[in-house]
Amino acid sequence: MRHRKGGVKLNRTGSHRRAMFRNMVTSLLKYDRIRTTDAKAKELRRWADHVITLAKRGDLHARRQALSIVREKAVVHKLFAEAPKRFADIEGGYTRVVKIGHRPGDSAPLSVVELTGEKPEGASAKK
Repeated sequence: MRHRKGGVKLNRTGSHRRAMFRNMVTSLLKYDRIRTTDAKAKELRRWADHVITLAKRGDLHARRQALSIVREKAVVHKLFAEAPKRFADIEGGYTRVVKIGHRPGDSAPLSVVELTGEKPEGASAKK
């Protein structure tokens, strides 16, 4: 039986897949928006929503669990500081996937993954 074996394989080994999604979650939380393929974007939603749920919980164990996924300490600190305010009234669905067309080289379908919710006051906008 393959119960609780959800997720896409993306033609990669398990260690490569975990490393790739850890890097993608870190980039998404750092920059609030990233561009990737559709299949990776849909799987990235699961990882990002899990980390944001941990940040909303906010205790020490949740912080350590988030640090085991997210690569940069500063990103985790920023997330735990702003997530309870930014996503307070939202129960899930912290990310949005918007399809943007096809990549010129191999015609792979591309998407933009972005965080929903209002940015807290004092957050600088990236040019």
